[in-house]
Amino acid sequence: MPNNNNQETDGFASSRPSRRRALQLFLGGAAVVLAPEGRFGAMTTAQAETAFADGLSRGRPDEQGIAPSAILDFLDEVDRQGYELHSFMLWRNGQVVAEGWWSPYRADRNHMMHSLTKSVTVSAVGLAMADKRFGLQDKAVSFFKDKLPPDVDDKLAAMTVEDLLTMRTGHASMTSGSAWRPIKTSWVAEFFKIPVVYQPGTKWVYTSAATYLLSAIVTKTTGETVADYLKPRLFDPLGISGYEWPVGPEGISPGANGLSWKTVDCLKLGILYAQNGMWNGKQVLPADWVAAVQQPHVKDTYGYQWWIGPETFYADGLFDQLSFVFPKHNAVLAITAGIPQRSGFNKLVFRHFPAMFAGTVAKNDADAEKLKVRTAALQLLTPLVPASSPVAAQISGKTWQMPENADAIKSVGLSFAAKTCTFTLEDNRGTHKIEVGLDVPREGTTTMTGNKLHHEYQPEMMWVVASGTWRDLRTFVMTWTFVESAFRDTVTCTFEGPQLRFARSVNVNSSALDMPTLMGKLA
Repeated sequence: MPNNNNQETDGFASSRPSRRRALQLFLGGAAVVLAPEGRFGAMTTAQAETAFADGLSRGRPDEQGIAPSAILDFLDEVDRQGYELHSFMLWRNGQVVAEGWWSPYRADRNHMMHSLTKSVTVSAVGLAMADKRFGLQDKAVSFFKDKLPPDVDDKLAAMTVEDLLTMRTGHASMTSGSAWRPIKTSWVAEFFKIPVVYQPGTKWVYTSAATYLLSAIVTKTTGETVADYLKPRLFDPLGISGYEWPVGPEGISPGANGLSWKTVDCLKLGILYAQNGMWNGKQVLPADWVAAVQQPHVKDTYGYQWWIGPETFYADGLFDQLSFVFPKHNAVLAITAGIPQRSGFNKLVFRHFPAMFAGTVAKNDADAEKLKVRTAALQLLTPLVPASSPVAAQISGKTWQMPENADAIKSVGLSFAAKTCTFTLEDNRGTHKIEVGLDVPREGTTTMTGNKLHHEYQPEMMWVVASGTWRDLRTFVMTWTFVESAFRDTVTCTFEGPQLRFARSVNVNSSALDMPTLMGKLA
């Protein structure tokens, strides 16, 4: 998506070291920060070994023609521009040469991929076409005759699989997955209700509806969800496991979104395409499909649900979930992040890549050590500064009733202990709790999701790392990092006599960044 202008529309329905020294970051190893026992984000030995057991070789960047200082320059500019990265992995010539995770994000965690999912779904399309399940020029209406409107006009009848792949459906505007999520009936039928204003194949309009119908076609012709179809054909050969990809109505994946997997899985997707569909000597994807997806089918910017950039083609999800393939340089860069839309982050990437692949590079131990130290100490959150207030004892265990509000919040409560605060919120979905660390952040699960603040995601459970401190005697501020997503909430509770002023905001969203402030009354 050029300039990060992706109106992404998600539908959310989910060499092994044997000694402790191997857990320390080495250049090209997993970016693991070993924290003292009991501290948030500390990886167990088993978790850290999982980060290394991804089947990929590691090496030094300067051995693969990349100066460590060039990677440091990239990280420096990311910091200067204030971009929020959660992870990066850089691969070249068969080796991961640099990688890092900004704590509390970790190598072993899944991360929501948003529209990067589209590039995975079309891999299933390519495989299904190779299996002769359908073809590029097959008509979209031919697969779902029981879901069509009473009158099928000529433009709708003309729409092909290729029009879906290039997002030249003839639709006048994008369709958001958030519009379909509340609908429990057929989303295929919803697709065919969208007016086809332009002749298909003539006008590009980015829309997740197109990818959804591709997903539905794969399921219709194979009898399997996209994830199940890809498992033996792509996921298993690449060693991709532990992913989550819930389905919508009729057992069909949203296709355009909904996939959560690890950073290394983003990297492997890119490596597979960089290697023309080959993996460990096996042709996993047809080489002609890999060639087709990167052709500039639309305005030199869009292929078959892969974007086109300078000497690269790339998978791109909202808030910058990215897998850049640089085929001329046999290199791949994978990134997860929480960056606002239209931020220009891709321009920053293109200033550094593929320029850092050019020329010869001398071995430089000093710069290699600097990169090693830098990536071992990446932190997203500022250190927690513990603070106390006598108000904590006065309000602990109490509940505040909330006025009628758009988020259907009924009440909130806080219970303070020596090192934790249990925050409780009741809404129309039930009662939700988050354990908040007062000395160090605490990691746990919660049913309390962001919904409107989280791009309309509302899964049943999310992992959260939470901390809180007193800004002043009457203001308690919490930070909730939902570490399998791009979202980080700031929640401010201000106590004014019997009233509680409750405010909640988020770092990134496709719409409002703040929910309306609520004034609760002591129950």
